[in-house]
Amino acid sequence: MIAVSYGAGTNSTALLVEMVNRGIRPDVITFADTGGERPATYEYLYMFSEWLVSKNFPEIVTVKKVTRDGCILTLEQNCLNEKMLPSIAYGFKSCSLKYKVAPQDKFMNSFNPAIDAWDKGEKVIKFIGYDADEERRAKINSDDKYEYQYPLIEWGMGRDECVISILSAGLNLPGKSACFFCPSSKPKEIRQLKREFPDLLQRAIAMEENAFDNLTSVKGLGRNWSWKEMTEFEDRQIDLFSCSIDVPCGCYDGGEE
Repeated sequence: MIAVSYGAGTNSTALLVEMVNRGIRPDVITFADTGGERPATYEYLYMFSEWLVSKNFPEIVTVKKVTRDGCILTLEQNCLNEKMLPSIAYGFKSCSLKYKVAPQDKFMNSFNPAIDAWDKGEKVIKFIGYDADEERRAKINSDDKYEYQYPLIEWGMGRDECVISILSAGLNLPGKSACFFCPSSKPKEIRQLKREFPDLLQRAIAMEENAFDNLTSVKGLGRNWSWKEMTEFEDRQIDLFSCSIDVPCGCYDGGEE
């Protein structure tokens, strides 16, 4: 059986589009929801799942981290509970393992077609959406339960080809799939978050402030700087520019600049 881990980004979307084009139907498609994706990602996820169903593919199954007592635990809530930042802020990747990999593995462990395959001594084939421009990431071939395949690399599809594949299918490109409070966010992405979803920015800053007393090796979500300081500094710059705009320099003659 074939399983696909969908990340809601360009590569994994192109992988599934190409599977439709090539008549390779998976048995299951899973998406691990940390609880902190940007709204556009959830919208795209819903739209793309409907598109796949229209092509006689299975709908995308959303899985989440569940505690031992059966409660859903988001990455954001865990960080607030533990007064910490996502692990990648400290240079680790355990947040991806705990909130992306582990929930999908747990789902597969109770997925009957996978259980049947394992009972027969077979391995589940898991398709991973690394493209041909990132072949270095395709390091794992198999483990006790899975055989890992990287079709985009096999098909010679780099990022440009992935974009073309999605657009050729009549679909819009997905945006970047990442938590709205991801420490790997670039300054321009933080500014975009502030413009489009200021409430989410405030939640990210609240996480940062909640962890402040426990921060020793990093200063905030930006690792060497805090999101709060960045946004407040830029606000002061904007205020400075807006105040100076009415004081023309010596070469200003009253026309359009």
